[in-house]
Amino acid sequence: MAYDPRPVERAIYTRWLDAGVFQPRPDREPYVIVIPPPNVTDILHVGHALNNTIQDVMIRFERMRGRAAEWLPGTDHAGIATQNVMEKRLAAEGKTRFDLGREEFVKRTWDYVRKTGSTIIEQLKIIGCSCDWNRQRFTFDPEYVAAVREVFVRLWEQGLIYRGHRVIHWCPHCLTALSDEEAEHHEADGNLYYIQYPLVDGTGYITVATTRPETMLGDTAVAVNPEDSRGRPYIGKQVTVPIANVQIPVIADESVEKDFGTGFVKVTPAHDANDFEIGRRHKLDMPLVMTEDGRMDPNSPRVPEPLKGLDRFEARKKIVKLLGPLLVKTEPHHHSVRRCYRCDTVVEPRLSDQWFVKMKPLAEPVMRGYEKTEFTIVPDRWRATFENWMDNIRDWNISRQLWWGHRVPVFTCTKCKHQWADRVDPTACPKCGGAVVQDPDVLDTWFSSWLWPFATFGWPQDTPDLRRFYPGHTLVTAPEILFFWVARMLMSGYHFMGNRTPFRTVYLHGTVRDTKHRKMSKSLGNGIDPLDVVKLYGADALRWTLIAGSSLGADVILDPNDLETTFAPGRNFANKLWNIGQFVLGQLPKTVPAIAAVDRRTLTLADRWILSRAQAMIRETTSSLEQFRLDEAAKRCYEFAWNELADWYVEAVKPRLSTGAAPEATAILAYAFDAILRLLHPVVPFITEELWQKLPGRQADDLLAVAPWPAARTEFDDPVADREFSRVKTAIEQIRSIRAEYRVAPKTRLRATIVARGNDRPAMFDGERETIVRLAQLESLALDGGSQGVGAHAVFGDGSEVIVALEGTIDVQQECRRLSDELGRLDQQLTTLAARLTNESFVARAPQDVVAREREKEKAWRDQRTVLAGKLKSLGCS
Repeated sequence: MAYDPRPVERAIYTRWLDAGVFQPRPDREPYVIVIPPPNVTDILHVGHALNNTIQDVMIRFERMRGRAAEWLPGTDHAGIATQNVMEKRLAAEGKTRFDLGREEFVKRTWDYVRKTGSTIIEQLKIIGCSCDWNRQRFTFDPEYVAAVREVFVRLWEQGLIYRGHRVIHWCPHCLTALSDEEAEHHEADGNLYYIQYPLVDGTGYITVATTRPETMLGDTAVAVNPEDSRGRPYIGKQVTVPIANVQIPVIADESVEKDFGTGFVKVTPAHDANDFEIGRRHKLDMPLVMTEDGRMDPNSPRVPEPLKGLDRFEARKKIVKLLGPLLVKTEPHHHSVRRCYRCDTVVEPRLSDQWFVKMKPLAEPVMRGYEKTEFTIVPDRWRATFENWMDNIRDWNISRQLWWGHRVPVFTCTKCKHQWADRVDPTACPKCGGAVVQDPDVLDTWFSSWLWPFATFGWPQDTPDLRRFYPGHTLVTAPEILFFWVARMLMSGYHFMGNRTPFRTVYLHGTVRDTKHRKMSKSLGNGIDPLDVVKLYGADALRWTLIAGSSLGADVILDPNDLETTFAPGRNFANKLWNIGQFVLGQLPKTVPAIAAVDRRTLTLADRWILSRAQAMIRETTSSLEQFRLDEAAKRCYEFAWNELADWYVEAVKPRLSTGAAPEATAILAYAFDAILRLLHPVVPFITEELWQKLPGRQADDLLAVAPWPAARTEFDDPVADREFSRVKTAIEQIRSIRAEYRVAPKTRLRATIVARGNDRPAMFDGERETIVRLAQLESLALDGGSQGVGAHAVFGDGSEVIVALEGTIDVQQECRRLSDELGRLDQQLTTLAARLTNESFVARAPQDVVAREREKEKAWRDQRTVLAGKLKSLGCS
């Protein structure tokens, strides 16, 4: 029977909700995960599915281990992302936000968020996320808004927030400043332009190299390294900026790299962060020559008429033409270009007034805690990246020129110019009573989300939830936001929560990529809609594929063009588990003896073996989950369910079960199936819950989601049974292999002999004689080592041997001829290959890797020859 998840999943999720199993029990020790809040306008994508499935596996695991599992969900107001969505909607109406005004734009955004904000939350429920929905939060909840303002005001009072006039990253599309982390580096192929600047005294030219000739209109100096002999004679002279026709000095500055370009560097303080620092040191003018939307400023006296209002990249092309002979040469140049993390527009460095947070005082306590292992980062390979960023941390630009977001709570008196930060909106200046205006900017989205681990539990109030659930335990997220979010949460936690880390483990999982190893994204059109997968194959198939394909911190590779092949393993495993369940449930009486009541003296080798394997599975699965090796846990359960339980134990006990009088077998079968359902539940919760409900003895209100995690029982550990039944399995597999190798029809019964040697005892094979005969499809099985005539041999274990008689089963003479012909062809190939490898000219001239492959081929062919010769001997071929 094929498992149909459709009637199962929604009903089971509703039952979990009705029973309140996702709420933490008040009498248990907490285990806390806070969800990385998705953007409120987001729709579930496969990256969300991976991240949240991993979290759900961990929270279900700890819930079953008896912890008060608190997985706090919520959404982020997502300043730039949400504003971009709204501006696109307005553009479709032929309008901009400026047509509406700030108040109406914010009102419309709220209306949109209220209508669509729950979409992704409902989608998380569809894939089985067991969040504590009663504590769902939004970064614009009134209590959360108060927490954001409290943090800002405290940092202001502590002197950690300041107004800075400096070059920042500016997005000409979003029309806002960006932090260093939001202006992402992308490798790009561009050009390096060599431009001559005429010396004012008419004695010649100096040549500068630049990748952005459009910024030359804002040059206020040319700099050289004072140690560079090429530039030293020009220091103090004046040059003319081409096209702009302004005179600027040649200055000496040690920051200039002597090895880049010509050694002469144009200095544009308003449009380059490094040039800004040079400009400050030398007290240079800092004229802006571009508008906020990336056009050449029509009001700048430095911008000539042909360039006024041109887009910066169009202006670049125009300037290259206008330069004429002053453009000495153009070279291809591969370099890093920063792009906006939201809209992918090339970022423009721009001189601007912004609000900043001093980060070094916040980073130092975190690094002290890190050195004391108060929190750890998994996998270890991300530790060096984290350490480097924290040790070289720069101040954080927290202001954004947007309308949707937490408004900067800084107020200025229009009368006395007093400026302050306030927890509430003032009606008048506290010093002179004059009218006040609020700063127009909003805070960086991450400024609100860095408070997520404690603001969600009621901070700054001392709430019962805050006392119980802070600090948390595990943060599961992607490495892309290690600096955006994780590091900043650590800093806010240590600073505002009594020097305590917000979580003890940071697990950074991999990225979902396509078969070309490209990150899945809407822009590339290579994404997979998780809900499409759920519709086709069920949520469990989606979850299984993501977890089984996600080793510790490694990327997950999926094929968006072949969902059938990609998710078939998950669907097939669900079908297999379902069919195992149907068989097991069909064999169990209404009342099954408890496993503890089974008389172990009556157990067969197969019984002892499966009980021992179950204990190993419990230990290995538990250990893997504790170490975030979720794929290993899933695969160990798969191996037990599909191979050890279904393929071997169930097949071994079928005759006993068919008698209806095998209480030990039914008890063991029920125990083993119950154990595998519990261990698999965190990964595939729906099908395991459905099957577990049908086991004998279940009450109406019993739920696997809160059933105890199985503990290994040492009394069932049985290394002897492990070894001996493993030998039985191997004997059966060897016979099957011989059958396939000699093309014996499946229905043909064979005669076999097993000769036990070493630590292998005939008794262990004799005890499972019926199993061997039945599963290997034998006519007879001898254990006395007597001759079976012409046959095939295989050695296994401690030197034991299985011999399968083939005379009368196959045409031995025909098989001898076939094998002899095959051996002859192989000998010819070996002769030719050996001649090549003994040819000194070939070995000397051929590439080393080619010679190595030929030697490997020779070894493989000689091994194959040994096997063929052995077969000929065993068949008595002359």
